[in-house]
Amino acid sequence: MSTGVVVRLEPKTYYNYIGGQWVEAVSGERYATTNPADTSQTIGSFQRSNRDDIRRAIQAAADAQPAWRRTPAPRRAEILFRTWDLLRARADEYASYITLETGKVFADAKGEVKRGTNVLEFAAGDGRRLKGETVPSELPKNFIYTVRRPVGVAGLITPWNFPLAIPLWKLAPALVCGNTVVMKPATNTPLCAIKLAELFAEAGLPGSVFNVVSGPGGVVGDELVNSPDVRAISFTGSTDVGRRLYAQAAQSLKRVQCEMGGKNAVVVLEDAPLDLAVEAILQGAYGFCGQRCTATSRVIVDRKVKKALVDRLLERVKAMRVGDPFASDTQMGPLASESQIEKVTEYIEIGKSEGAKLQVGGVRPSGAPYEKGYYITPAVFTDVRPEMRLAQDEIFGPVLAVMECDGMEDAIRMVDTSTYGFKASVYTGDFFKIMHFIDEVDVGMVHVNAPTLGGEVQAPFGGIKGSGVGIKEQGRAQVEFFTEEIVVYMDYTGAKRDARFI
Repeated sequence: MSTGVVVRLEPKTYYNYIGGQWVEAVSGERYATTNPADTSQTIGSFQRSNRDDIRRAIQAAADAQPAWRRTPAPRRAEILFRTWDLLRARADEYASYITLETGKVFADAKGEVKRGTNVLEFAAGDGRRLKGETVPSELPKNFIYTVRRPVGVAGLITPWNFPLAIPLWKLAPALVCGNTVVMKPATNTPLCAIKLAELFAEAGLPGSVFNVVSGPGGVVGDELVNSPDVRAISFTGSTDVGRRLYAQAAQSLKRVQCEMGGKNAVVVLEDAPLDLAVEAILQGAYGFCGQRCTATSRVIVDRKVKKALVDRLLERVKAMRVGDPFASDTQMGPLASESQIEKVTEYIEIGKSEGAKLQVGGVRPSGAPYEKGYYITPAVFTDVRPEMRLAQDEIFGPVLAVMECDGMEDAIRMVDTSTYGFKASVYTGDFFKIMHFIDEVDVGMVHVNAPTLGGEVQAPFGGIKGSGVGIKEQGRAQVEFFTEEIVVYMDYTGAKRDARFI
């Protein structure tokens, strides 16, 4: 069944957006991207930019920053509200771009657009919430207060798995706080970033305030991180890249936030509602083929209910519909790229070689519509031990590792064996166990009787350990990252006063 997709792109050439103009890369080189559901379909030709291109974009953003900073924050917010209105009106169109670039099921792509509109709405509200504070002084006639001002030029390096929502939840707060922006989208999903530039321009954003440059991360991203004119870097991507980027940016004392990988676990205790837990595991493990940092990669289940849980889980996984992401009855589309299908296939073999039992899935289906896309069936491994790579490495695919534990303490220990620390979920009806789990588990976000997916824009988002470093994203944290707090001491005695040093 078809959803009646709104957009079927005719291949064309797309350009960088620098200084309010659509411009060709200095080198004149381009590269093409294809639809992961049908690799015979070219999405478009994009600029293979180099260091000269990113330098032009940084200079344009630096030149625009003083005027944008002086624009009152409520006026900056008005542009975000207009963009919010435009995006809501074109939700299906922009969801189509997401599905065409990533292979994400169309219903999930619409959810990503909804998340993007939520981000715009919340960030625009900060145009009237960029508050400082007053602080009592120990001296008479001395007024202490704080103000927030923009950091300057912000470099945003965004991933391929959420090519609209993640750029927006970096871009919107950066803009409303008065920063100008240079965005480097993922190499294989630049279209959504380009379409965002079109949308903001239509909403009235001055051209040089937001710049988009496509091209390889090793060149474009590296120049962005090293530029002395860029004051802040917000990165979402792998832990390996984030670790190098963080160290590199520290050399020039940049403000940096890195949202990185995850190896998230759902813990199912003896008294858990098993049917509810299975629903959560299915969503977390196989939604968008498990290609998200919040995906459920491990299930840690009490051995007393392991068989009952696994039986329910396997029945549901075997019945999952894999196919055309634009079809309304599809539950899982293709992986996003050739490198993804190669990586997932490799980990299937690694799991087998380690002695884990592949209970279902992990094969590439044949025939239409599969032969032209990066399709694989959802996999479930059981008898996985904590030391296995299947339990330690971020696979970023529809591969679930089921592990058994002996009660709460053993479950917490197994969750914490991971070098990642993004999310964990616990299923139990015992209030005391819930609170103990929240107190002890070593992750940045905890879900109780709910999937590892999700989060709301008004709350901070991010992990710890190998999953995140720097100030978190979203919520009030977004203002903390994209502004500097300035402290003002105002003496109104009109007379000499001896300075005090404490």
